[in-house]
Amino acid sequence: MVGIIVVSHSADAARGIRDIAAGMSGAGDDVQIAGVGGNDAGGLGVSVGKIFDALSEMLSKTDGVLIVPDLGSSILSSRTAVGLLPPEDASRVVIADAPILEGAMMAAVEASGGSDLSTVAESASEARNLQKGDH
Repeated sequence: MVGIIVVSHSADAARGIRDIAAGMSGAGDDVQIAGVGGNDAGGLGVSVGKIFDALSEMLSKTDGVLIVPDLGSSILSSRTAVGLLPPEDASRVVIADAPILEGAMMAAVEASGGSDLSTVAESASEARNLQKGDH
């Protein structure tokens, strides 16, 4: 099973996106999805420590983890957290190049079907191509 960690500058946004991805994808309890957000003081920002803790916990329960970050420093903080893991664990983590909400939801759908980490990551990345309006 592949787990998903949503990383946002806002703890509320991370939890909300996690809830949407789990609920609307139909993944429910079949997929481990965590929302990590906010700095260590509880404000807006990103905490390497929070990401590392979520990764460590999720890696103990899954075959691999897809991180779906929102903006700049959440990507850098996610990379830093992965770099703190033992190499054998770090090799089981992928950071998605995907829009946070759509990517998390598409990843959850794919993961709920039992797909491997690279397939789940690819599905999340395909969310970049979703068109939302008439052209």
